Amino acid sequence: MLESADRLKVISRVKAVVVKHHFNIGNVDYANWCSTVDEQIPSLVKADDNAFEEGIRDLLRQLKSSHTNFYRWDTNPTLPQHIVGATLRSVPRAGTQQWMFLDVFEDGPAARAGVQPGHFIISVNGTPAIPPAFPAFRFGQEHQVTIALPDGKEVTTVVLRVPPRRARGRRPPLLEPKSPSYRMLRNIGILKVPFFPGAFGIRFSRLLDAAVESLKAQGCDRLIIDLRGCLGGSLGFARLASYLCSDRRPIGYDVTRKRLQRGYNVARFPRVPMPSSKVGLLFCLARFSLQDKSLVLLTQGLGKQPFHGRVVVLVNEWTNSAGEMAAQFAKDTRLAIVVGKQTRGNVLGSTTFNVGNGYKLYLPIFGWYSPSGTYTEGSGVQPDVCIDIDPDRLSYGEDAQLNKALELLQ
Repeated sequence: MLESADRLKVISRVKAVVVKHHFNIGNVDYANWCSTVDEQIPSLVKADDNAFEEGIRDLLRQLKSSHTNFYRWDTNPTLPQHIVGATLRSVPRAGTQQWMFLDVFEDGPAARAGVQPGHFIISVNGTPAIPPAFPAFRFGQEHQVTIALPDGKEVTTVVLRVPPRRARGRRPPLLEPKSPSYRMLRNIGILKVPFFPGAFGIRFSRLLDAAVESLKAQGCDRLIIDLRGCLGGSLGFARLASYLCSDRRPIGYDVTRKRLQRGYNVARFPRVPMPSSKVGLLFCLARFSLQDKSLVLLTQGLGKQPFHGRVVVLVNEWTNSAGEMAAQFAKDTRLAIVVGKQTRGNVLGSTTFNVGNGYKLYLPIFGWYSPSGTYTEGSGVQPDVCIDIDPDRLSYGEDAQLNKALELLQ
């Protein structure tokens, strides 16, 4: 447990960083917010570590923005998809709510244990898994997970082995999923993107290029881009958007806090395609290092693709951040049909600040807007075709959202 003086320093640093850097999408009065923080100080300095951390998170929630968190560098994630590679949904079963595996990422701990979408979680390490609290999964540990099919007739226990966390990194703790993965179904390519890895998307772009070339070599002339459960990530989403059109066109624009405060004219923003190489990236960094980084992001002009005009994008309630940016671009430009459920509504750009004593503050520092000036922060992307999965049939391989995408591409 930290000494009171150390906690006071952490709280003071959190306040200072928020006031200086937070992207104020919710019209928060920082003076009032700081007063609220000060009122909570006596209880925060006396609380145990868990209550102290949750108290700071409660205060951050009053900032009314996504991409906001407070944690120790060695903490464990609170969301299952960040540590076992699977999203969960609370669904009714046997007169109560239970957790069901929804998206299971290829080669993640859940997938390697044999977990499939539609499986219900009965318990984890003997502790009942009851919504709304998420099951506690931890780095470097084995978890005995009791699962059941919807009919309850088949109950089994599997072992989820979560590897140790390899590095501290800059973002909140995350076990990076394999991305992208792909397969062919007749002449239709199915491209799954659970995450956009790499700080600037260069590595993901190379992986995506190889996946697209492989699909085309197998005769792909229709494409399903599965962004369900997408954790977000980096600038790699712009490479994915670039494959939807042959030319260069606006994907959206970002606005820094300074621009938001003093006003701006998007027509005067520099128009910049995503860099396609490390050299191009270094050039862009040098170009904008001494000026405001608000800009219009363009696609890269990758030329005509055999699947153009025949693309479906799948989304759901766990599609986050960069995944939502790609889905919004597809919807706004009508370059693809968006199918599924409304997305998360977390599209602010963020970074991590060190606030002392091992604590990190994850905070949004710029906003993201579609070319028309609309934004999906807090609202999410509404699909063109709204359809949900059937929890009772999902574990038997009946994916209603994927089936609708296949139907639309016939």
